[in-house]
Amino acid sequence: MNLIIRLFVTAIVAYLLTKILPGVHFEGFSTAIIFAIVLGVLNIFVKPILSLFGLPLTIITLGFFALVINAAIIMLADYFIDSMVVDGFWWAFIFSILLSIVTSLANSMFSDGD
Repeated sequence: MNLIIRLFVTAIVAYLLTKILPGVHFEGFSTAIIFAIVLGVLNIFVKPILSLFGLPLTIITLGFFALVINAAIIMLADYFIDSMVVDGFWWAFIFSILLSIVTSLANSMFSDGD
């Protein structure tokens, strides 16, 4: 049940962010739900591989490169979802930072403390 709540929170936050950021577009809320699912799958399977290969750069840049990996995951999700458009890397970068911050805050509000 916790997974479904987290996916739904991510979908809501992503959808609301597309209303604020002019460089990221969803066709509708159903696209946001698909995005949350695809993002979850990419974070499980692709992000660890990118993080492993990018570890030296992440260490050299004191963690900044991890933000670049997050933006790359957003761009990869854009590639897989036809009804999602990201206008460029920097929009993906900004979107990934805001998505991380807001979903962390929202998930902490909905967590049951265990």
